[in-house]
Amino acid sequence: MDNGYRNFVLNVNGAGVVVHADPETPLLYVLRNDLELNGPKFGCGLGQCGACTVLVDGVAARSCVIPVKRVGARQVTTLEGLCHNGQPGKTQQAFIDAQAAQCGYCLNGMIMTAEALLRRDPHPSEQTIRDELHYNLCRCGTHVEILAAVTRAAQAE
Repeated sequence: MDNGYRNFVLNVNGAGVVVHADPETPLLYVLRNDLELNGPKFGCGLGQCGACTVLVDGVAARSCVIPVKRVGARQVTTLEGLCHNGQPGKTQQAFIDAQAAQCGYCLNGMIMTAEALLRRDPHPSEQTIRDELHYNLCRCGTHVEILAAVTRAAQAE
């Protein structure tokens, strides 16, 4: 008995993958549990904190509230997908260089949201960065470092 489970062909981090899941399963669960991608985190489960953020066709999206049936053939990029040849991507490296982490739980959402912003606007103003990150929750107090990291990524070549 399959309980309504189906096969879904997803494009995750540039690779086609097949997952067998209930159509209503949140994309986050598929990414973490089936594909073992641990960049996106479970935070609130309501799409409000940003810990689960991924890029869907280059746009920041909260994977905890997207049913796998809605993903279709769209390109999903996780934190792991930002790496190039085993090295951190530009935005990831900027966060490392700025030491923009304390506990690190919000980091996935901050980096993925910043990556989406920088793809749309390679040289955003500080206010634009603040506005973009406004809905990502961080309780550790690294906000200054996070702003510095996004600014650094915008200046990197």
